[in-house]
Amino acid sequence: METRNLICIGCPLGCPVTVTMDGDNIAVTGNTCPRGEDYAKKEVLSPTRIVTSSIRVNGGEIARVSVKTKSDIPKSKIFDVMKEIQAVRAEAPVALGQVLIEDCAGTGVEIIATKAVGRV
Repeated sequence: METRNLICIGCPLGCPVTVTMDGDNIAVTGNTCPRGEDYAKKEVLSPTRIVTSSIRVNGGEIARVSVKTKSDIPKSKIFDVMKEIQAVRAEAPVALGQVLIEDCAGTGVEIIATKAVGRV
């Protein structure tokens, strides 16, 4: 039997939850809403994250544009995603929400700009 203690991020309360795993049986305690149970199970079985970073911009008003994954990716792919982000350069102008990388690191998730950058 394995036990993990987590802080739920499913809502603003931040409940301390305990996940007990015994084979295929998973029990979650400490959550005060249903989102806590969903979050805890997902976190122990298949953790995912949103990745935020920045990409260099050629000919832009500023040198870098902030970016993020459009949706969450498997936690195990974070370093692959960051390697691909670091290798890319965008051309100014960059629009808010513009897709800068399609299917980043084979995740099926796009990297999008989180701000606009004008051309110099």
